[in-house]
Amino acid sequence: MKRKGNAGFTLLEIIVVIIIISVLASLALPRFFKTVEYSRSAEALANLSTIRQSVERCYLAKGNSALNCGAFASIDVADPGLTPNALFGYGINAAADDWTITATRNGTQGGDGASQITINRAGTRQGTGVFGGI
Repeated sequence: MKRKGNAGFTLLEIIVVIIIISVLASLALPRFFKTVEYSRSAEALANLSTIRQSVERCYLAKGNSALNCGAFASIDVADPGLTPNALFGYGINAAADDWTITATRNGTQGGDGASQITINRAGTRQGTGVFGGI
């Protein structure tokens, strides 16, 4: 019996396709991971807003002084960073008439442990690391 032509791909064609897919993946994956990480900031922004409102209530209740509002035990909101699988850890830095609330990406949940989002009494937000554009 005669064989009519070879059907299928050559090894060279398969290697070229694998190389093209690898190059595309190497360009797309870092952007994808950055986008996923940025989307996780929604959790931090929601919690920062809740904590900020609670610190504001404490500030007003203490006679316009935030000195005693710098710990979660002093405000009416539990630390959201202590919930299971929390993506961020939270901290409050309170002075007499100002405060800053910081959300730091939790390194044990896949983050870098250094990226932060901060919000102050005036409502100004700042981000560092992958959250630099916030």
